[in-house]
Amino acid sequence: MLGWFKKKFTKDEKSEEKVEQTTIDQDGRLEQQPVEEQRAAVELDSQQLAAAEGVQQAQEQAEDVQQPPVPPEPVVETPSTEVFEDIEQENEKPTEETIEIPSSPEQVKEKSLFKRLQERLGKTRHGLLHRLDSVFLGKREIDEELLDDLEEILITSDLGVVTTQELLDSARKLVKRNELSDPQALKEVLRDKILSFLRQSDQAAELVMPDSGPFVIMVVGVNGVGKTTTIGKVANKFKQSGQSVLLLAADTFRAAAIDQLKIWGDRVGVEVIAKEPGSDPSSVVFDGLAYGKAHNFDVILIDTAGRLHTSTNLMEELKKIKRVIGKKMAGAPHEVLLVLDATTGQNGISQAKLFHAAVDVSGLALTKLDGTAKGGIVANVCRELGIPVRFIGIGEQMDDLRDFNAREFVDALFADESAELPATNA
Repeated sequence: MLGWFKKKFTKDEKSEEKVEQTTIDQDGRLEQQPVEEQRAAVELDSQQLAAAEGVQQAQEQAEDVQQPPVPPEPVVETPSTEVFEDIEQENEKPTEETIEIPSSPEQVKEKSLFKRLQERLGKTRHGLLHRLDSVFLGKREIDEELLDDLEEILITSDLGVVTTQELLDSARKLVKRNELSDPQALKEVLRDKILSFLRQSDQAAELVMPDSGPFVIMVVGVNGVGKTTTIGKVANKFKQSGQSVLLLAADTFRAAAIDQLKIWGDRVGVEVIAKEPGSDPSSVVFDGLAYGKAHNFDVILIDTAGRLHTSTNLMEELKKIKRVIGKKMAGAPHEVLLVLDATTGQNGISQAKLFHAAVDVSGLALTKLDGTAKGGIVANVCRELGIPVRFIGIGEQMDDLRDFNAREFVDALFADESAELPATNA
């Protein structure tokens, strides 16, 4: 699902290589010493040196003290021999034993990101998982009463009627075949089925990646879903991966939209092409694509005006913008990214259907998932539309726009509060 994102977001392998330093061993052969070991050795030597200097300073102070006529009790404390013994013992210890090797940075970062995702999905998890537990509590068998209660929970979690019915039909079949009887096991069945819905919309990377030239993303959505903010955060992801990014301000109906995109451009450190408010958005796109192609930008993100999906005239204008993109650059836009507000619930499904009918949406970004208890919309939109979710927004910070990973999302949604980091191989 994230093929082209993974390819574009992958940093240059050279920048990820560990810097090594050449040293000469006792036999006169060259050997490579990783920077981590060098730093650990330097820190160890610094500690030993500091301890030795402290002993030497204490000795010098003892020698410089002048004895009074009537010598009192010595006030200078001579270093204990235990200090020297500790230093000798520390010197005798191998470097490997004195250095505590932590988990790899990737594992630490992955665990931290998962915990953050788990926390931000707290409302959704409470609305779904905790309610499921309350239904299953005290139940020893799966009966129609339990399934009816389960149906209410799933529908009110924005999984939708059709998706909910398919989940319950799968459970009933397993019960009839005597393959499912434990209510607690039913929760795992629901988890696996929701995961399968999320994976149904998976796409191969080569379907959207251009063979050459800029990668063009056209971003669409209704007013107020966080479209321009999402563009800024996506631009930051590409920028952090070493890609050159150009933003096109094709939302010319709102002067504030142009200013907002320029602010994001300055914040991220990318260039923005814009014209005066009220200009023809298609002309902004045409000139911007020519500029981006001439200057060899890797990624071009196009911000379009927010519009009601029920307005025929505005949707026709959106189609025109897409035609202009295709004429100026063959095969573009390579991605039509629809931004949906997760808090809108089932209205988001109707938005996605109409935008998809107009401009062939190829990817989704679901924002404000941290503010809703109805995160089932993610599974529902994948199940009904077959459009892959590219990003989920779980907060307002720059890195709170997460690359969507189906297994990671389901694990966070069904995880206990004290759960350890699970495997996230999608």
